[in-house]
Amino acid sequence: MAEEKRHHHHLFHHDKPPQEAYSGTTGYGDGDGYGAGATEKTGYGDGDGYGYGAGEKTGYGYGAGVAEKTEFVNETAEVDYEKEVKHHKHKEHLGELGAVAAGAFALHEKHKSKKDPENAHKHKIEEEIAAAVAVGSGGFAFHEHHEKKEAKEEEEESHGKKHHHLF
Repeated sequence: MAEEKRHHHHLFHHDKPPQEAYSGTTGYGDGDGYGAGATEKTGYGDGDGYGYGAGEKTGYGYGAGVAEKTEFVNETAEVDYEKEVKHHKHKEHLGELGAVAAGAFALHEKHKSKKDPENAHKHKIEEEIAAAVAVGSGGFAFHEHHEKKEAKEEEEESHGKKHHHLF
């Protein structure tokens, strides 16, 4: 058989051909510096425009042209507090909805456990799980309520309104 089929038991790279053996030339330390004695381009500063620092004038790669194009901006980012308050309010409402839905399902399962004595144990377990979900969802809503309050306070402080907590 001229062509052998490979059978792999791995999750990924089924169609990937096998990697070639190590050729021995890396381009690191063959001469005075990185890539000094390399016969092929490695992508590390050799000017082909790809890789770390490669081709500084081409604008490609992770560090390409950094010395020429880097600008530092000393402005503070303006936070959109209204959007943040809206976001936490929306998540708070989702938490409340989850708590109501899980609580209703828990009551439904409690009713089923009384009406279906053969499967009462299953319904009791589902009731307890639903009750736990309702408590967790209520806790999430409570957390988001406080996050919303903090965002409102930060907004008021950013506009110059100061709260003096007396107690």
